Amino acid sequence: MTTKAAKIAILAGIALVGWTVAATAIVVGLKSDGRQQVAAVEDAPSFGEQVRAYLLANPEVMVDVQQALQKKQASAQQAQASSVIEKNEAALYHASSDISLGNPDGDVTIVEFFDYNCGYCKRALSDMDKVIRDDSKVRFVLKEFPILGEDSVAAHKVSDAFRKLAPEKYADFHRALLGGDGRATEASAIQLAAALGVDETAIRKEMTDNPNDASVRQAYQLATDLGVTGTPSYVIGGEAIFGAYGVDVLEQKIANVRACGKASC
Repeated sequence: MTTKAAKIAILAGIALVGWTVAATAIVVGLKSDGRQQVAAVEDAPSFGEQVRAYLLANPEVMVDVQQALQKKQASAQQAQASSVIEKNEAALYHASSDISLGNPDGDVTIVEFFDYNCGYCKRALSDMDKVIRDDSKVRFVLKEFPILGEDSVAAHKVSDAFRKLAPEKYADFHRALLGGDGRATEASAIQLAAALGVDETAIRKEMTDNPNDASVRQAYQLATDLGVTGTPSYVIGGEAIFGAYGVDVLEQKIANVRACGKASC
């Protein structure tokens, strides 16, 4: 049953209850005294009982109502996100603390909020790589968003220091740390940095001299305003995408942006 049909059915049920009560009162009024009339009307099923009985007999109505509520909430969330994206274009797409992969002059930009210890982000790494490999006109912006504990915060601090010291190697660092087995920690991130040619002393000095506190605060604030509560989350074509929906969804959003200027045409 559709939501519209459910509403019609409920309204019909309400009308039926009203007609039944009125008819009962009229019949009793013709045949009984006032006290008996009141008793008869009071014995009739109440409105609440009628609605309950209807819902028990037609539980699919509740599914329709829940779906309608979720759709309304998602629409409101997306409207808020679109407003935030419009007002924070520079911070989202051109922050100096972010690294972009793919085509730096691409016609479509995707921003990904990620955490190095996010299992879904690890699986989504291949989505990003496939998009970049198959589409030479896409720019992918990586926004570090450590939300999964102290290890994540520490690993992202190392990542930020590595980016500043060896930006040309950051793509390799990112793929290795995010795609690696086990939990990303300060130690594992520093070990990886050393393997890529940046030693621990340099990393620690950069972490001390130029901490990433401001960039992380900015990412947190943007995420809060957008309604991001988990990773990965994406921004593309004026729209926020919450969750790892896969490469097919990303490619469709890219096609939509090119077709109509928005992620959803």
